[in-house]
Amino acid sequence: MAAVIEEHPEVQVFDEISMIEHGVRMAITRALPVGLTYPQYEVLNLIARRGDDLTPAQISDALKMTPGAITNTLQRLECTALVSVEACTKDRRRKRVRLTPEGREAYNRSMAAIRPKVEKLRDGFTQKEFREALPFLRALRVWMSEIR
Repeated sequence: MAAVIEEHPEVQVFDEISMIEHGVRMAITRALPVGLTYPQYEVLNLIARRGDDLTPAQISDALKMTPGAITNTLQRLECTALVSVEACTKDRRRKRVRLTPEGREAYNRSMAAIRPKVEKLRDGFTQKEFREALPFLRALRVWMSEIR
């Protein structure tokens, strides 16, 4: 008889989080306008939600991406005129990232494409269910960042 492997709940939680993250990433990627990658969408989404004038370091930290990956992503977004990266007026060594009008339009198109999937999600679960999941997920995220 084959050995039965006992799955510990903490392992199952991380497996579920991983599968959810993969599903979200794939759903968003499939809905994005042609030419826009998921990492580029993440940057546009962050800037749209937090406002212009973020530094590449702030973007890197918020998205948990390496500085090199952010630099590459910003260069690609800048080449397609979706963001502008300019020297900070107070400290010329720092850069500031802003959405261009084209970037705002690409972000809006992306959100419109994703909206049907979000509506299906809202049909599948209540606001109460999402609220009840948040304390554990936030505590887990904080704990994970503290042990890094």
